[in-house]
Amino acid sequence: MSTEGKMDCGRRRLIIATAAVGGVGVVAAMVPFLSSMLPSERAKAGGAAVEVDIGSIDPGQMITVEWRGKPVWILNRSQEMLDSLPKLDDAVADPKSEVKQQPDYCKNETRSIKPNLLVAVGICTHLGCSPSTKFKKGTEEGMGADWLGGFLCPCHGSNFDFAGRVFKSKPAPTNLEVPPHMYLTDTRILIGEDKKGA
Repeated sequence: MSTEGKMDCGRRRLIIATAAVGGVGVVAAMVPFLSSMLPSERAKAGGAAVEVDIGSIDPGQMITVEWRGKPVWILNRSQEMLDSLPKLDDAVADPKSEVKQQPDYCKNETRSIKPNLLVAVGICTHLGCSPSTKFKKGTEEGMGADWLGGFLCPCHGSNFDFAGRVFKSKPAPTNLEVPPHMYLTDTRILIGEDKKGA
């Protein structure tokens, strides 16, 4: 083989090697770019149902979990909290939950499947602020003397009872939303899905 032939062969190898290394580099650079276009784990979970252990929530206590980027309250209502609900029927705007803010199986006085457990989206139906807990009766937490306990939206003053029902003459137009949910066991709840097809 002539010297010229050996140089052509060497150039070909160099060109092939360079092209191969360049191709690998392009693929390596594309992987992070393409993977960034896939939905994140958080985004995938954003619409997914959330399973919650409710076994350790004592009567009168509330926990907050996140579902679809929203705070969801799970309140284990004490007997005193439950007893306050019928007393407020005349004070709340939608006592029988006629406006569809809850699944049909929660269209009752307690707006819940189990009377003691309220599951509600903790976002005011007026402009989307998150109400504060005002669980103590009377003036102890800055409420009126006739206050029986519930929630107060700090943005514009909407009040909600322990069933998430809005009081009359307040900015919030409707009761708090109750998301679809179901009990998996006595101590586990699934928020975002139900077998009743709400």
